[in-house]
Amino acid sequence: MRRVLDVFLGETARQVGTLRFEAQGARQSAGFEYHPDWLAAADRFALEPGLPLVSGMQFHQQARDGSLFHGAIADTEPDGWGRKVILRDYAKQRQRAREEGAAIEPHALNHLDFLLAVDDTSRVGALRFRDENGIFQRTPEPDRRTAPPLIELSLLLNASRAVELHTETAADLAYLRGRGTPLGGLRPKCTVIDKDGRLSIGKFPSVQDDRPVTKGEVLALLLAKESGINAAEARLVDSDGSPVALIRRFDRPDDGGRLMYISAATMLGVDTSDGTEHSYTEIVDALRQHGSQPQTDIEELWRRIAFSILITNVDDHLHNHGFLHTQLGQWTLAPAFDVNPFPERVRELKTWISEDTGPEASIEALMSVAPYFRIDRDAAIRILTEVERATNRWRQVGHSFGMSNRELDQFFDAFEHRERQIASALING
Repeated sequence: MRRVLDVFLGETARQVGTLRFEAQGARQSAGFEYHPDWLAAADRFALEPGLPLVSGMQFHQQARDGSLFHGAIADTEPDGWGRKVILRDYAKQRQRAREEGAAIEPHALNHLDFLLAVDDTSRVGALRFRDENGIFQRTPEPDRRTAPPLIELSLLLNASRAVELHTETAADLAYLRGRGTPLGGLRPKCTVIDKDGRLSIGKFPSVQDDRPVTKGEVLALLLAKESGINAAEARLVDSDGSPVALIRRFDRPDDGGRLMYISAATMLGVDTSDGTEHSYTEIVDALRQHGSQPQTDIEELWRRIAFSILITNVDDHLHNHGFLHTQLGQWTLAPAFDVNPFPERVRELKTWISEDTGPEASIEALMSVAPYFRIDRDAAIRILTEVERATNRWRQVGHSFGMSNRELDQFFDAFEHRERQIASALING
């Protein structure tokens, strides 16, 4: 198999390059080449630091369990939940082909199949892929909306629940296919259009949940805003008695269009599948090199670490941090997303505060890196005070959108712990 796809940027469908893919049996390769017009444009920029603005084909070194594509492209691939839906749908197709006595079964899924399975409407960021026939992938099918309206939330929830319970039908999979998102892991979710006509992510309760996880995420994002953090807009909606977290997509601005997005892993040029540990101080270095407002974002990053420590948000890996392009190769921190209180987990961060501190989620470790972030002690205490006072209101904020005392009690250990006491003592001097 050989495929050549044109890569475009944004709604204006401006070509930035070409993606070439080849598969020979189990062996697959891919390369990206910038378009000459893009290289000559006054407003050109590199899609990521690891894809410099040079002519000729550039190849990505694939880690053992990593993506075949460069990070900026890989960031648009389906997440774990989206891949599950795709694989189940593929299995149904093969079963149907065998039952119908087809001479040739569908080919084994390759890296490109997964990349192109995300719908053009809901693909994260600004990159779009057009095939050899001039069709953007995936194109809306007849009489089918690619991003369903909020009124269809219960249908999406039921189809997702069927996938979790292994009772899904071909119709369930067809309904979910292509409507996933790269922003967020294995939990069931779907892209929807909210009541304001804006693209959003609906995150559903899982059949495996033993606490109200979707309510916990909305609580965390509301507390983040109260803590002075630039966070994604979130609210809770009811779908036939099930609480769904509705998170507005920050890569689709109010005035329309698409914003170029890359993950922190792509910004740092690392593949998280190799198990190597990385730190927030590396993100600081990247902001100083590529940031449009470096010190502002560095202070915001320090504030986010304080927040994660105080609410026990310990799933803070590099794909749960991201950047939005501003202009001419400069980037700014994307709004905080996928933040959750984890009362049952060990208090260790996925992204270390620094190489010296290790995974320890402690106020002492945070204060130790303030000089590296160029934050003096007075400013650090001020930021910590704002975050501690906001997160200390977790019960009041939870009650404000309908969480019961019993539900809030299930998150107690995430909010009330030794590090909060240490922060309070430090603040009160």
